[in-house]
Amino acid sequence: MGYIGTGIRGMYLLEAFKAVPGVRPLVACDVYDGHLERAREVAPGIETTRDYHAVLARKDIDAVTIATPDHWHYRMTLDALAAGKHVYVEKPLTWNIEQGREIVAAAEKSKLLVMVGSGAKTSGLTAKAREIVKSGALGQVNMIRMENNRNNPEGAWVYPVPSDASPETIDWQRFLGPAPKAQFDPKVFFRWRCWWEYSGGVATDLFVHMLCQLHEIMDVTAPISAVSQGGIYRWNDGRTVPDVMNSVYEYPQKFIADLYVNLGNAHGLQGTVIMGTEGTLVLPERGANRGALVLYPEPKPPAAQRYAVNCWPAKKKAEYYESLGYTAEGRPKNPLPPAPKPEEMVAERGPQHHEHFILSLRNGLPSRETAAEGHYAAGGAHLANLAYRSGRRMTWDLATGKVS
Repeated sequence: MGYIGTGIRGMYLLEAFKAVPGVRPLVACDVYDGHLERAREVAPGIETTRDYHAVLARKDIDAVTIATPDHWHYRMTLDALAAGKHVYVEKPLTWNIEQGREIVAAAEKSKLLVMVGSGAKTSGLTAKAREIVKSGALGQVNMIRMENNRNNPEGAWVYPVPSDASPETIDWQRFLGPAPKAQFDPKVFFRWRCWWEYSGGVATDLFVHMLCQLHEIMDVTAPISAVSQGGIYRWNDGRTVPDVMNSVYEYPQKFIADLYVNLGNAHGLQGTVIMGTEGTLVLPERGANRGALVLYPEPKPPAAQRYAVNCWPAKKKAEYYESLGYTAEGRPKNPLPPAPKPEEMVAERGPQHHEHFILSLRNGLPSRETAAEGHYAAGGAHLANLAYRSGRRMTWDLATGKVS
């Protein structure tokens, strides 16, 4: 394997794939010398380069990871496929909504394995929740609420800048790539998620995780509209992306999804609540691969109503109650059944998300998060950002790809 980008996520992937028996890390690419030095520490003997084309040109590389800033994912993924490499690309798949359809077409044409790195999609919790929803235990699902709240510099991407950061140790022009020209700024390099030029902010960092999990659980493709509110309320440090954002999505399957991110408060569920006509399912925090889900059955309403008939004449009320098997005064003749109790269900741990990539390659199995699935999860995040930045409801025609 070759590794394009060995920063935070790229280093995680280098270490994670290296731990899989039979996977050999041969070359790492990054535009900061410190990241390359760390790669050599983690994988002694690995070759390093600042030019990702040098990775793709090697005949001994079967597959690559792409863990770079968002604005590079599109070009690097297309180039990797053109070079005949299997691709594991970190979420979000794209920097804008238009790029997704081209990547999907290229992946399908290449016949190569493309897997997008959104770990919640393949977790044991997600699989168990999907099973429960499909069983009909929740009835008709009508609302899903998901949130991720955190209140610290690391959670808000205010990462420390190494003391050696300079134009000599960072290839700034290669970092910019397709982005607009800009003066060298080490804070931008290490905190790139804070600016629209390189990232989609909280939506493409955190909403994408939620959306890919939601799509897997509900067995749906993508939302068809979104509205968003938010702003920079906590980290007014020069960033242009919001640090608080709430978006409401509409799905053609007749439910809405309410997604929250708050980088100024750490209280909250940090998980998923799926609400239906027959019950509510609560999942623990998104990053977990196993654990307990809790199903809260909906209480059955009594056959006879009291509030609406209290204004009726006594005779009419008595007739109503007696017709339903109650006393004339509206008391049940037999004890009502007890309220249903919550039911806890345990999800078993499965392979880690990145391990599925190797399993698919070795066993000829389909990708566990295809380019199309990655496109629709990222597209949902882009839709929310378009709604936020335009201040209006945005719709997405899934057949044509048109956004309006």
